[in-house]
Amino acid sequence: MSIRMRERAPRSWPQRLHLLAAIPLALALGLGVGGCDSILEVSTPGAVAEEDLNDPQLAETLVNSALGRFECAVTQYGIATGVLAWEFWTSSNFRVMNAWSQRIDGARESGGACSTSRGSVGMSAFFALQQARTQSEDAYERISTFSDADVPNKLEKLGTLTAYSAYAYTLLGEGFCEMTLDGGPRMPPEDILAIAEERFTQALEYAGMTGDADMRNMALVGRARVRLNLGMYDQAAADAAQVPEGYTRYAEHSTAAGIRENRIWGVNNFAGAVSVTDEYRNLEVDGVPDPRVPVTDAGRAGQDGVTALWVQEKFTSASSWTPIASWREAQLIVAEVEGGQVAVDIINRLRDEWDLPHFQSDDPDEILEQVIEERRRVLFAEGHRLNDKLRHNIPFPGPTDHQGATFGPMTCMFLPWVETQNNPNL
Repeated sequence: MSIRMRERAPRSWPQRLHLLAAIPLALALGLGVGGCDSILEVSTPGAVAEEDLNDPQLAETLVNSALGRFECAVTQYGIATGVLAWEFWTSSNFRVMNAWSQRIDGARESGGACSTSRGSVGMSAFFALQQARTQSEDAYERISTFSDADVPNKLEKLGTLTAYSAYAYTLLGEGFCEMTLDGGPRMPPEDILAIAEERFTQALEYAGMTGDADMRNMALVGRARVRLNLGMYDQAAADAAQVPEGYTRYAEHSTAAGIRENRIWGVNNFAGAVSVTDEYRNLEVDGVPDPRVPVTDAGRAGQDGVTALWVQEKFTSASSWTPIASWREAQLIVAEVEGGQVAVDIINRLRDEWDLPHFQSDDPDEILEQVIEERRRVLFAEGHRLNDKLRHNIPFPGPTDHQGATFGPMTCMFLPWVETQNNPNL
């Protein structure tokens, strides 16, 4: 079976950023290098030359560095889109945080790099996702040139990198109004999602060659998600239906390195810079408290000293893992596509996990509305709500926010100023 490889092109300055981070991140992940006899012999890890990465012995390091970069990107995306989609609103005095909550042009100030400090108020996810994408692609290209004998489980590594790059493309396509790649021209979201769909298909080919069930399920959920976005409804449902019950793939956060921490917990629970909005407080199902959206009144004001702080408890610490792909998400994709009694049965099957009352209806519009509501609750704070609002034209709040500020027109993430001012094609 042939897997298409990209021809290596000259790197633009955003692409090169990941090379400076690759080895330090790997070290933070506990991958280390050999010992030395004296502290004076220690060299700066970030000073590694690019050609030094062309070493088969670094294959595992390259893979884990790329995965670590995505793990920081997905939680950066989660908090940025959570604020924009009104899962969270600002409880901060920081200008950039308020710009995101108010959906105004000042949001472009945030480049969206991975945060290195707990509670940092930087928003967006542009650079975090671009670095995750380019680091996965770069590692793929390097490992592809190594001999099979020198790299244990080479195909598994290549498949994993392909799947993670596909997820980076997915989030770039779902969350942004438009996108650029490697200093190129503006691209519409559907073009980015088409690349993601192709990458997921490649990852499934690798999974078939290696028998890697985890990779297969991760890619099936991802491709179903992308195909739903692209209007490939029957194909999306067919992919999602193959995911086994109970499956979840996580981004594994850790306090070992700042960029690997769970940003939602850091910005909300730790820093108090955002508060859960009133749309997610005290939710019930037919009078029964809904445990799928665990939210608590912290009993104090947020960072601004005024806004009441409500905190999510889905992620209970800086090291709480974030779901990337799950059977629950897959089932809700099937429900959205199939509708009717199939959707009703899926809703109730998922509700049974939490002992919640059943839903009954035979009205197609009511059923679809309930599927969307189930997604809002089941996938709370996992980075799905913004895309759902855009896909289904769900109104954004207005005309003013909880602080009396007037909302702007922003409903998807803008390209940051650092990109529009430095990209020669814009």
